[in-house]
Amino acid sequence: MTHSIMTEMTKDLLADSLKNLMKIKPLHKITIQELVDACTLNRRTFYYHFKDIYDLLEWIYKKEAVVELQKHANFNTWQESFLNLFLYIQNNKEICLCAFHSLGREHLDRFLYSVTYQLIQQVVDTKSGERQVHDNYKNFLANFYTVAFIGLVIQWMENGMKEQPEKIIENLSITVRGSMLNALEQYEAFNQNL
Repeated sequence: MTHSIMTEMTKDLLADSLKNLMKIKPLHKITIQELVDACTLNRRTFYYHFKDIYDLLEWIYKKEAVVELQKHANFNTWQESFLNLFLYIQNNKEICLCAFHSLGREHLDRFLYSVTYQLIQQVVDTKSGERQVHDNYKNFLANFYTVAFIGLVIQWMENGMKEQPEKIIENLSITVRGSMLNALEQYEAFNQNL
């Protein structure tokens, strides 16, 4: 077996161990020792791959959710990408809620922001096309939509994930349809009149 395969298998073992522990206790109460004991590894092995439990948690999110988001990272399929994010959270409810309600919340927020911003930035770039739009405004627009989307996700989680993700995405799609293009057109027109 190659070193990279062994590394990936070790990381997967640690990830599974953390996810199992998160089902029964808050993230901030999980120790490295208990984590490695659960998967019969040692602390040195853990620290070879991760700096702390939150680093492992971030790796889990990136491995499991980001790949799905990036499959649909364009203007025509952004809804599917966001739906996949909601479904990932819903399918990993115990783990995501554990992170959400613990000291790992900042990691969840940072993760959501980074993956959402990247996706929305691609959509903004696509929609701006040949328009004369400064990068600062594109970044502003991507940040605006990212913060709004994360607000929806956080509120959904705080409310117990009762609303169906498909309905949220449908409402989001109706709400933003045309608004990004309109904002880019308004920006270009405003700057041409200066």
